[in-house]
Order: sequence, then C-alpha cells, then structure tokens
Amino acid sequence: MKKPRSTHGSSPPEPSESSGLNLSHLRREARTALELAVVALAPSELIDRLAAAAGLLEALIELPANSPPALALVPGVAERTRSALEDWRTWHRENLEKKMPRG
Repeated sequence: MKKPRSTHGSSPPEPSESSGLNLSHLRREARTALELAVVALAPSELIDRLAAAAGLLEALIELPANSPPALALVPGVAERTRSALEDWRTWHRENLEKKMPRG
C-alpha cells in the first residue's frame, strides 16, 4: 500500500502528472493561453514558452503514459507549462485587465 503524501513541506501534493486527464487539461489550458497570448500581442518570449509547452504536451499525450519518453519528460514539461501559464496570467492581469472597460 502506498503511503499518502504529506501536505506539509515545500510543495503541495500534485495529482499524477501522467494521468491522461490531467495532461489533456493542461494541454487544453496551454493551447487556449497560447491563442489568447498571440491575439493580445504578448511578449514573444511568453508566446514561445506557451507554444513549446503546448506542442510538447500534444506530442506526449500521444505516447503511452508508461513509455520511457513520457516518464522522463512529463514531470518537467508539466512544471514548465504551469510556470508559463502563471506568467501568462500575470501578464494578462497587468496588461489587459486593467485596460478593459468594466461593464
């Protein structure tokens, strides 16, 4: 039996990265953010990070979850995707939300 992960420590427990559902959700979120970033003329570095994350997730989702490439790449790609998404949200909040008229 697996020992439950403690919620005390440097980071909260994350759902299994290799879960197809989790990867699909992360991929969809990255693709949507990429589209919005392109339309919003976000900085090219941010667009590039979102594009790389979306593309890698697209490729990884096609592989069996227990394949060596998936096992090796999914954790790092998921972490980089979350970082790019957080940077996108910050950029969006700082550059677009305050400029949009309130209804």
